[in-house]
Amino acid sequence: MFDLIETLHLAVAVIAGGLLGGLYFGGLWWTVRRMPSVAHPLNLYFVSMVVRLAVLLVSWYGVLAYFGFPPLLASIAGFITIRFVILRILGQTPLTELSSPKVSG
Repeated sequence: MFDLIETLHLAVAVIAGGLLGGLYFGGLWWTVRRMPSVAHPLNLYFVSMVVRLAVLLVSWYGVLAYFGFPPLLASIAGFITIRFVILRILGQTPLTELSSPKVSG
């Protein structure tokens, strides 16, 4: 099975994946909140996407290169888990600032 070092690598990879997920989805949330107030929202979106993906892919490449495939999968699992946690937390709050105004007529 796994020895103590491999188990530690998996635990650290899950935590790192959660942190990466927090950065990725936090950056996405920040980008979406800022888009209505900037002059060129598509530029903001694409720059944010490139930066978020670059950080994510470089980090996952580092996990794969230094620790191997099982910690990479553990990191991806942490990333996906934090996505569900963020959706659970933010899904309960109304997004009144982002919703379009209702036209009465």
